[in-house]
Amino acid sequence: MGLEKARIAFLEPKASGAVTSAGGGITVNGLGEIVFDFNPKEYTIEKSAEWARSATSSAESTSPPEFKGSNPRHLSLELFLDRTATRGDVSKEVEALFACLSPYPPTITAKNPSPPFVRFSWGSTIEFIAFVQSVNATYTLFDQKGAPLRAVCTISMEEVPEVTPRQNPTSGALTPLRIRTLVAGETLHSIAYAEYGDPALWRLLAEGNDVDDPLRLRPGCKLRIPSADDALQPV
Repeated sequence: MGLEKARIAFLEPKASGAVTSAGGGITVNGLGEIVFDFNPKEYTIEKSAEWARSATSSAESTSPPEFKGSNPRHLSLELFLDRTATRGDVSKEVEALFACLSPYPPTITAKNPSPPFVRFSWGSTIEFIAFVQSVNATYTLFDQKGAPLRAVCTISMEEVPEVTPRQNPTSGALTPLRIRTLVAGETLHSIAYAEYGDPALWRLLAEGNDVDDPLRLRPGCKLRIPSADDALQPV
């Protein structure tokens, strides 16, 4: 079995802001994707939630926090590009990443400016669909004419939610469901806490995905995330 290479693919942005995992591929700076020369040594995923407390001047202690919503996940990583063996120029890949910080030209014509979406994937372990928030590129080696042969790029991206297509209206289910890809270290309990602020609602996720044994879930599998309204119903 060959070595799986991490990659960043470019996707067409949607007016709704949501995409499906099979979102249409596009080219940015002539590239459809960037295949890592070397797999990242690490990547960081950050998740946070909004909480609020009501201040009461006569209370002896603070009030319990009230869950206001879950923020999108953020992923950061380093991309190491090295073409010293082939004397290749790495600036094309770097410029493609920088282009993700500007509106995708067709969206300007449509008067709905949006950057290209990207999909960071690495085998079946992770698939993270997002837009790029920042890119910091450091060129570290050059050929005799000054062309960069090596670069280190620090990339930060914010998750774009995935959705399933709307169901037939006769089914009574008009609200699209978000799809979330399970990554290493996540469980139904941690996802329930991240999405709803209550790990006890893991059963809602289990029932919504026909999961009989949560311990058998593996990174890379996709989970339907029921709406917050469903989460408020008794489980």
